[in-house]
Amino acid sequence: MGDLEIFDRIESEVRGYIRSFPVVFDSARGSTLTTADGRDYLDFFAGAGVLNYGHNNPLFTQALIEYLQRDGIIHGLDMATSAKRAFLEAFEARILKPRGLDYKVQFAGPTGANAVEAALKVARQATGRSNVVAFTNGFHGLSLGALAATSNKKYRDAAGASLDNVTRLPYDGYLGAGIDTLDLFEKMLDDTGSGLDLPAAVIVETVQGEGGINVASAPWLQRLRAITEARGILLIVDDIQAGVGRTGGFFSFEDSGIVPDIVTVSKSISASGLPMAIVLMRREVDVWKPGAHTGTFRGNNLAFITARAALDAYWADTTFMDEVARKSELLRAELEKIAAEYSAIEFTVRGRGLMYGIASTKRPELAGNVSAAAFERGLVIETSGARDEVLKFLPALTITDDELLAGLAIVRESLAAVLAV
Repeated sequence: MGDLEIFDRIESEVRGYIRSFPVVFDSARGSTLTTADGRDYLDFFAGAGVLNYGHNNPLFTQALIEYLQRDGIIHGLDMATSAKRAFLEAFEARILKPRGLDYKVQFAGPTGANAVEAALKVARQATGRSNVVAFTNGFHGLSLGALAATSNKKYRDAAGASLDNVTRLPYDGYLGAGIDTLDLFEKMLDDTGSGLDLPAAVIVETVQGEGGINVASAPWLQRLRAITEARGILLIVDDIQAGVGRTGGFFSFEDSGIVPDIVTVSKSISASGLPMAIVLMRREVDVWKPGAHTGTFRGNNLAFITARAALDAYWADTTFMDEVARKSELLRAELEKIAAEYSAIEFTVRGRGLMYGIASTKRPELAGNVSAAAFERGLVIETSGARDEVLKFLPALTITDDELLAGLAIVRESLAAVLAV
């Protein structure tokens, strides 16, 4: 499996995924990871949602090679470059205009947490208010401002400081079927005795990835948008994992018909795994003074090159979205079959697009055990949820049907093996 001694001896104890997948990976292409000693693994992890277009997509590799060979600008801070201009032009033409969206684009530092920090800060500046509403099981990053909006106790306990100015409310479905959790939000907003200060913003994931593949319904999102709009509260949609085609449309909120005030995008926006993050905001929200929010690596021109190539190759028409929808139906049908075959375990299947989870409240330990067993059989698949109780399916959107079915076969085999013990 490769020598991990140097990692154990020198790398910080904070490392995580290496513990679940203890091999030395050396190369990758499409949906296949290859170790230093030559073993192939099918990838249902996709870099936690960074690699929506697969590993080392040749379209992006070629664009990068050509750019590097001509000595294209690599580091540009927030100066104007031809690479940034080409990305902005493509993003406006391929994504914003077809969806009737009139957003300004802010290039934040290169991670999703950087984008969330910027979004929260500009929302507070634009409204003059400090409180933010976030939801149970939400994940928005681990820097302090983003962590204040993140729910998981494991991450919050590591903060080492108070996490203020965020009010936590129940997400859609948190209180069970048939209960609209927004009744509580609306009641608290209208009751001067509730203790809820009028928020600057509400931050929400339309599909909670790290929180356990919890899906907000379109009516719930529409009501949330109506509540915030009526009261002058900015709505931030965190599309860092659920966006860029992962749940079907380019943005995860498209199917609901809502238009957020602010959207955070990272992970797969660069298309290639190169670090990149952006904040989209309505023009009236863009109250920044020049230089008020900076970052040394907010101008990753290599990421602009691959991001632009992806927009031109995959988002010029609906072909790519149609393929994701078709594969989504295949994935859901196969997961429903597994749930039916093991009805005594009481599996639930949830998700959208190619972002799915299967979980058992009766046997929450199964997800981690199946993930480990699948890795032994050549499949990389992670877990999510507050107790890691959800087996999380996050394959590349470019995965072939054969690869998808092969991975599902490994999951079936792994589940059978775990239950036989």
